[in-house]
Amino acid sequence: MDKLEQEVVPILILCAAIALVVSRLPRVELGHSAAFRRRRVLNWLPLGMTYAFLYMGRYNFNGLVDGQLIDKTAFGDIDGVGQIVYGLAFLVNGPLSDRLGGRFAILMAAAGAGACNAAIGISIATSGHAPDYWALMVLNAANMYFQSFGAVAIVKVNASWFHLRERGTFGGIFGILISIGIYLAFDWAPKIAELTSLEWLFLTPAVLLAVMWVLSFRFVRDIPSEAGFADFDVADASSGETGPPDPALTIIKRMLTNKVILVIASIAFCSGFLRMGILKWHRVFAQGVHVDKGHYAFDHWGMLSCIAGICGGMFAGVISDHVFQSRRPPVATVLFGIALAGAGTMLVLLGTPAAVSWIAAFMLMAILGVHGMLSGVASQDFGGRRNAGTATGMIDGFVYFGGALQAFVYGHVLPTGAEAGDQSNWRVWPLAMIPLGVIGLGLSLSVYSARVQPRATNH
Repeated sequence: MDKLEQEVVPILILCAAIALVVSRLPRVELGHSAAFRRRRVLNWLPLGMTYAFLYMGRYNFNGLVDGQLIDKTAFGDIDGVGQIVYGLAFLVNGPLSDRLGGRFAILMAAAGAGACNAAIGISIATSGHAPDYWALMVLNAANMYFQSFGAVAIVKVNASWFHLRERGTFGGIFGILISIGIYLAFDWAPKIAELTSLEWLFLTPAVLLAVMWVLSFRFVRDIPSEAGFADFDVADASSGETGPPDPALTIIKRMLTNKVILVIASIAFCSGFLRMGILKWHRVFAQGVHVDKGHYAFDHWGMLSCIAGICGGMFAGVISDHVFQSRRPPVATVLFGIALAGAGTMLVLLGTPAAVSWIAAFMLMAILGVHGMLSGVASQDFGGRRNAGTATGMIDGFVYFGGALQAFVYGHVLPTGAEAGDQSNWRVWPLAMIPLGVIGLGLSLSVYSARVQPRATNH
């Protein structure tokens, strides 16, 4: 019972903290009726929880390297290829979602990612061990292809349900749901596997995604009018435009000739390197320097990552809407400054690895805040409601290209074996983050004053 209490009490505290944060959020009054707000919750909650379980079915791959079933180099290669596939998939999935809708995209994500996780789980159950290198490479790549529909779905659906002035704060709420997915992947997926068997590391998210597919099919609608409410002008880059989305090549050309979009995508690349570099390698570091079992940050890395995501997302969302007048780049500037300071501090304190874990969580708060503002909100603002899928694809794709770079770099340069026990051999971990932090900070400053300009003039 004591062990159960140790696991349940933090969950209850987390739920209470989430409820308190959400209840105290400042609200932007835009005249929405109570009925509309209730239906909007019924729309975004299944959508958001599906995305949370997609995260559970994405980061659970870390359980294989945490359990030393595959080595660091193999994990880095498999993870790197998967993230490249994720980024490139947006070239297809972004325009496809703009044409067929975010509801279509979330159903594709849940079905495809659920099937890939089920395939890995069944393979483990029948063979008694993890699939071989190439089987994992293919299954993870397929999983990441379908996972890429999830981010597009989130942005595409909510771009029609949320006014530009509401999106920053709401982006923070979605950051909570994403953080819950990270928590489930890093803390509960391994616990479930430990209490049952290894295959349930993958079968659990597969089952949950099947349930969420049904709920998303039942409740998620692309636009308010499909749920019986009037559509409205959301005041983003599509304001005043009507009709179907522009052709994919037209949108991509527009993105590639838009300085602000290009800079935001480059910032996203830097944030992707830092985000994945912290999330995916903290536990490997802790195991290497023997600060693992029994240390709170190791045993509850998912919980700390979840709290970091909540704090970063809500902080970023609130200051974006209520300090910077719904501008996103200034928020990225503040948060990159925090992350850069954290990387420098981590480098100094490597000799005290227990402290490094807490610094990593603090850095993660800042970087997850950047990710929510850029991929979840700026893509809606600058891409516009009609073309949100393609804009999200471009920006989030760069996040995963940055993630792919760190996977290949860290998978091949981080210490292994006996060398991993010497803290000084881990200097490359924070050192590689510092240049990306400096570049991200500089780019954020370069578009600090950027504002959304509607393309249409007839409104």
